[in-house]
Amino acid sequence: MRVDLLSREFPPHVYGGAGVHVTELAKVLRDHVDVHVHAFDGPRCEDGVTGYDYCAEQADDNAALKTLGVDLCMAQRTEGADLVHSHTWYANMAGHWSKLMHDIPHVVTAHSLEPLRPWKAEQLGGGYRVSSWAEKTAYEGADAVIAVSHGMRDDILRCYPSLDPDRVRVIHNGLDLDDWALPSDDAAIEATLAQHGIDRDAPTVAFVGRITRQKGLPHLLRALRRVPEDTQIVLCAGAPDTEGIKREVDELVAELREERSRVILIPDMLPHDDVVNILSQATVFVTPSVYEPMGIVNLEAAAMELPVVGTKTGGIPDCIDDGVTGYLVPIDQKTDGTGTPLDPEKFEADMAERINALLADPELARRMGKAGRARVEEHFTWTAVAEETVALYRSLV
Repeated sequence: MRVDLLSREFPPHVYGGAGVHVTELAKVLRDHVDVHVHAFDGPRCEDGVTGYDYCAEQADDNAALKTLGVDLCMAQRTEGADLVHSHTWYANMAGHWSKLMHDIPHVVTAHSLEPLRPWKAEQLGGGYRVSSWAEKTAYEGADAVIAVSHGMRDDILRCYPSLDPDRVRVIHNGLDLDDWALPSDDAAIEATLAQHGIDRDAPTVAFVGRITRQKGLPHLLRALRRVPEDTQIVLCAGAPDTEGIKREVDELVAELREERSRVILIPDMLPHDDVVNILSQATVFVTPSVYEPMGIVNLEAAAMELPVVGTKTGGIPDCIDDGVTGYLVPIDQKTDGTGTPLDPEKFEADMAERINALLADPELARRMGKAGRARVEEHFTWTAVAEETVALYRSLV
């Protein structure tokens, strides 16, 4: 069976969780099926991978229209596949058009939902209406939709009520446990920490994520005003969606630095090994998202034996066993698609309370971290993801 994976991201151009997912999925699927990958960001050298540039004639077009131009090219070149599997709205229409052109099944993995990201209108303008149309059309025409969490499945059926619930399956994200394990090269750890001015011995709160509305970073920055002053705060936060959110985060970081000395903002996308080295020395990891379909970063942190404090929303409860591997932060949210907390101050205070509980009890933090690693090993391997995914493919072909 030949399966074509369609994705915005693929190495060497990976900047988010969806790209990590497709990268790892392609690896494990190759043991079961003939895998071809189609991705954005130009030609690739790897066998079985085709990369596409934006059409030159669309250089000045809205980003959503440029995306659909790439999708048209992809759809022609999936000829010969037995099934196509698309990831994110960027590639969903390539999958939909492939289905129509070549009369083959189309599977969608839902990593996020456009109706639940209305702030994207800040980026795309009218293009947000185009991306929303593309996602809706592809989902409603797909032969199967994979939700990466139970919360995501609920969101899919709420946003697209015409979908047959039997066509929406939960298959969790996986994790490469070898990539996410405590490092043993002490010299490399010291070099990474020194490069970024991180104190190895300080109690440390860590965050890793893009600067986007859904990640809730401003809420975390306000919550951190309530943690002890000797706490080291390490924020690996870059790739801002808009100048507006960048300014807001920069201002909140500056305010936090006025109150305490140990606030480290790393805006660059770090090499994988540097992230591992930084997390290996943290005390607690925080995911303050107001919208998160799954949040593979929660699994990465848990695999690094870190207790995780995360918002009780979307797919995060699938990642955190509350009170065992970390803490869930309750949140009451607006139903307008933004996920905005109805009571931001309470949300931030509850977050700080759970962070402080772990900072105050290092033994509890260590115990929860080890439980998190064991849970990832049991439930979130890529081998299991591949087996479930291939079983779904075979049911459709």
